[in-house]
Amino acid sequence: MRKSLFLLALLGATAVAGCMQTDGERALAGAATGAIVADVLDTNIVAGAAVGALTGTYCDDAGVCR
Repeated sequence: MRKSLFLLALLGATAVAGCMQTDGERALAGAATGAIVADVLDTNIVAGAAVGALTGTYCDDAGVCR
């Protein structure tokens, strides 16, 4: 279950973060997406938000959300 949480948060945060301009905006969008995915999957919302925020912050550095 944790693996699917991570993958869904990664996918959602990356998709949403592509529209943002700064790392802070991408982190907020990623955190929101991660929290929503975690809530839907009935897992730890704080962990989902943390994974989403990290994904959103670093997706442009990885060249995924340009």
